[in-house]
Amino acid sequence: MAERRTGDAEFMRRAIEVARRGWGTTHPNPMVGSLIVDGHKIVSEGYHARAGKAHAEVLALENLKASVTETMVLYCTLEPCSTQGRTPACTDRILESGIKRVVVGAIDPDLRHRGLGIKMLRYAGVEVKTGVLEEECEDLNLIFNHWTNHRGPLIAGKAACTLDGRIATRRNRSQWITGRSARRDVMRWRRLFPSIAVGAGTVMADNPRLTSRLDGEQWCPIRFVFDSRLSTVRDPMPALYTDESREHTIIITGPQVDPEKKKCLVDHGIKGWILDDGEDGRPSLNAFRRRCHEDGIEGVFCEGGGHLLSGFLASGELDYLFCYQGAKFLADEDALGLFSGQCPGEISEGWRLSNVQHAVFGDDILTRGFIRYPASSREGEKKTMATP
Repeated sequence: MAERRTGDAEFMRRAIEVARRGWGTTHPNPMVGSLIVDGHKIVSEGYHARAGKAHAEVLALENLKASVTETMVLYCTLEPCSTQGRTPACTDRILESGIKRVVVGAIDPDLRHRGLGIKMLRYAGVEVKTGVLEEECEDLNLIFNHWTNHRGPLIAGKAACTLDGRIATRRNRSQWITGRSARRDVMRWRRLFPSIAVGAGTVMADNPRLTSRLDGEQWCPIRFVFDSRLSTVRDPMPALYTDESREHTIIITGPQVDPEKKKCLVDHGIKGWILDDGEDGRPSLNAFRRRCHEDGIEGVFCEGGGHLLSGFLASGELDYLFCYQGAKFLADEDALGLFSGQCPGEISEGWRLSNVQHAVFGDDILTRGFIRYPASSREGEKKTMATP
């Protein structure tokens, strides 16, 4: 049995690799990978590529170039679906195939279906093993799982900082804290998230394009710019407002803006969300989360700057953090820090990460995880901070 368990983990790891072929293309569906194994040999693979297309388990069965035998095992990173949607239920197709053993990584997070596919397969006499590389399989679908469990977008902060926690010099110079391989990984996460957010200061300092550029291909998500005073509307206009992807740009602003600047944005084809229920008539970050939910935007990759990230944290609206740390330090107390505006008296009163993942990129380290707020910042006690 020990040998079989080892084999199950190895094959599930391969199924995770197969699932990642759908990286960034499956929203609002999860990434799922599936294998069919006969003995110690993979005889078929499948992955979910896009919402409305065939699911991974069905494709693995369709790609099988032989008849199903009793020795074959089906591996899937996520519990097979048990209900009819845009595609037929995977459990029905598995039962029709004659597969006798199924190995599952993560369970469906939707409480309406959670565990139902497993029960149906077992009731029909199929041996089902669950929990194989479960944490890795759940990590594959951070955005989908959060949307399903919380009925709202996953808002993730991303920053690159020095060993002493600085994101820029006192002159606001930040290029480059990390190396090329770490910056390439940022591009990979940009490709996964359906939207990216930055503050007005970042736009004016860096004039970013906020696209994902990997292997010679460029992809543009929704690009949010938080600018309550429309200070980014100037001559020359930032690239986000004039490039070939400007229709993907949305300004987050308040009602009290210069009408001439507003007209300039309209003339450039730039959309705006006017959110006016925050402090001082400025858009609140809670209102931003609600609007994302209304528009079906499942995830936001917030790349700062520090003021915007601090605002999300203070308002209790930051769910996840990607922190890339370069092997450098500035030793300057006036250099810009990652977060600000808080004053915990004890280490225990600070924030922490859970479900932590680490990755090394040359000399740089990525630490990422869910943000756990201190007891004083629980729901109903969270601060409200206006956006920049």
